[in-house]
Amino acid sequence: MKYRLHCVSALAILSLTSPAIGAGGGGGGGGGFSPSASAPQYDPAEEYRKGVSALQAKNFKAAKSAFDRVISAAPREANSHYLGGIARQGLEDWKGATKFFAKAVKLDPNMISAHQELGVSYAKMGDKAGAEAVLATLNARVTACGATCPEAPALKVAASAIQAALSGKAAARDRGESLMFASAGDGRYLEAVSLINERRYDDAIATLKSAQLAFGPHPDILTYLGFANRKMGRFDVAEDYYKTALAVAPNHRGATEYYGELMVERGDLAGAKQMLAKLDTQCRFGCAEAEELRGWITAGRSPHS
Repeated sequence: MKYRLHCVSALAILSLTSPAIGAGGGGGGGGGFSPSASAPQYDPAEEYRKGVSALQAKNFKAAKSAFDRVISAAPREANSHYLGGIARQGLEDWKGATKFFAKAVKLDPNMISAHQELGVSYAKMGDKAGAEAVLATLNARVTACGATCPEAPALKVAASAIQAALSGKAAARDRGESLMFASAGDGRYLEAVSLINERRYDDAIATLKSAQLAFGPHPDILTYLGFANRKMGRFDVAEDYYKTALAVAPNHRGATEYYGELMVERGDLAGAKQMLAKLDTQCRFGCAEAEELRGWITAGRSPHS
């Protein structure tokens, strides 16, 4: 099955670091439209950037507010819950921090840093049982992982941090990776697009998640995550990413097209036609996204297969 992906130019990368989110963007879109009136009254990707900057400046109150706004628009974005927890730690709101770290762990069980800070926050608030439960989970993963497992060092650091917190000692905790921002994010985004073009979807997903840590719930990244998961046959996961992208930027043409294609693949032609009608409304003089989806609907499947 052939598929269409646009090459990412310097302009596309600028759109990732720009405060304004275009309605097109990566994953099959073109710029030029603004989110509809039903979109959030603030830009979640820009709020994420503000939150990271506030954390770096140790302005935890501002960081908390920024990440809360991001989460209201993208409630299933694990990084925002994690960093929202870090902001609450800075305010010594340990109970609030545990809530956000627990949500991050639920959304992304492989986020070792979230497990670590969840255990530390439990210990700080005096919940020894909660901290020990997280520690037991990490120790079990260390045993299952083995000494040569790539995650072994991070798992051991996380376990040590929780043990130190339980004993009332302060342990050095490196959050540098968590506060990485756009300088590394641009390169990872470009790398992920190249991996998708090479059909290395698992590698692309991992790289996109690294870029997501830099940019937060940016619709271009969410759309590509949906695309890569869809190509792996993970339709439910892909749908969730497409829905999140469209919640953040309702007029994002790439997400609209690919969500429509997913509907065709699932046999939901009525739903796909609704996506096409939305594109036709946006693209009054025609656009590639609408024509591609129209071809899928006419064929009842990918027109390139």
